[in-house]
Amino acid sequence: MKFRAEINVMPHKALLDPQGKAVSSSMKNIGLAEITGVRIGKHIHLEVEADDEASAKAKVDEACKKLLINPITENYEFEVMAL
Repeated sequence: MKFRAEINVMPHKALLDPQGKAVSSSMKNIGLAEITGVRIGKHIHLEVEADDEASAKAKVDEACKKLLINPITENYEFEVMAL
């Protein structure tokens, strides 16, 4: 079966997010001062071939841990759905 995974990667909450901080500061400049606490991450979309949903989740989790994220600086969560 083919599955689609949607992965969200964000910096750890305890770490400084310079990109998010810059965007937060810029919100004031464009008249959106009520928007604060911006954190910038990344979204990854992929497809995986697996026998079942549990296997697909295991493969996506392995890909995240081995290649897609930096465990020292980033957290991730994902959702897997059948195509």
